[in-house]
Parts: sequence; C-alpha cells; structure tokens
Amino acid sequence: MKRVGFISAIVIVILVVFIFVNKLYYPSLPINNLSAKETIEKLENSDSKVVKIAVEGDTIWYITRTDNQGVLIADENIKQMIGSKGWEFKEKDGSGLFFEKEGERLIATTQMWSKKYVLVKVQSKFKKI
Repeated sequence: MKRVGFISAIVIVILVVFIFVNKLYYPSLPINNLSAKETIEKLENSDSKVVKIAVEGDTIWYITRTDNQGVLIADENIKQMIGSKGWEFKEKDGSGLFFEKEGERLIATTQMWSKKYVLVKVQSKFKKI
C-alpha cells in the first residue's frame, strides 16, 4: 500500500513540474501554432517593452507586460511603439487604440491575456506605410 502511495506522489509531482515548465496554466492564445511558453520566452528574452509574436494574414500580434497596472501601461507601451513609426494617437474606445498617418487609420486592440501580460493585435499596414 505504501508503494502505491509513493508512486502516486511521484506521478503527481512529475505532472505538476510538466505543467509549470510548459506554462500550461496560462489561458490558450488566439494565435495558431504558438504556445504560452514560446510567447513568454520571446518577451522575457527581449529588452523591448513590446515584442512581435506572430503574423497572421493582415494582422500582427504583439505581447507586452502590464506590471500589475492593468491595461493602462500596455496602452502606453503601444502608443510609444506605434508613435515611433510616425502614427499619431487619436483616441481610445474600449480596447481599441486609434491612430492616423497620412490619411490612413490604424486600429490596435488590446486583450488581457493574464494578470501579467496583454496581447495586442495591430493591422499589418502599421509596417507598410
């Protein structure tokens, strides 16, 4: 009986370590073929406040930290990143940040992914103009 309990405890410990190492406790991403572990590693290994994590069609996905200040710090990070490319911030409506440049309009939307991270979805024309 002791043997069964010992083996069960080892299996549970292995499972917990597997979940922790692979960051399976994070919610799923709205991006195909990208794991939470890969996403967080990209941000942690970068000196940038905002890191590109994927391109899907005409959308570019980024991730940024919230520093436990909610989405406000993420909004400021996005404004700085997009503003550095010449886009002028116009307004915020809900989770959307609206920018303009040369008569074009750009929308960046934020989504709280976890307590520490915010996902940002930006139209690919951000890089084209």
